[in-house]
Amino acid sequence: MVDVGDKSVTKRVATARATVVLGGEIMTELRKSGFTTGKGSIVQTAIVAGTMAVKQTWSVIPLCHPLPINGVQLTVEELDDTTLEVRCTVKTEGKTGVEMEALHGASVAALTVYDMCKAMSHGITVRELGLVSKRGGKSDFDHG
Repeated sequence: MVDVGDKSVTKRVATARATVVLGGEIMTELRKSGFTTGKGSIVQTAIVAGTMAVKQTWSVIPLCHPLPINGVQLTVEELDDTTLEVRCTVKTEGKTGVEMEALHGASVAALTVYDMCKAMSHGITVRELGLVSKRGGKSDFDHG
């Protein structure tokens, strides 16, 4: 684990995204049902799962520091006729960034969408997990 003891406490924000390619047929069915399956609301369940994942990142990724999380914003929205996009933004004030927390939240939310929809098809794919932006610390990053 990296020693962050000498670092300054700063405001830190990171956003990550993942896409879930469901296909046109599944998206049509989901729109008809209000994005609900037999398991419940896809969007709300993914948001809760992603938020829980953010808060537990340190216990899943071996060398991550446990961090106080000041805020999590998770969205699940239609990207196009076949794909949902998950975005996870995490905020903290601390000595280390929240990139891993944002990535973990986005990935678990995307996997939850898969789990909620897998009865409709196992051809669903989770793609393009990546960091969109980060602010705070010694450098900023913006991938758009």
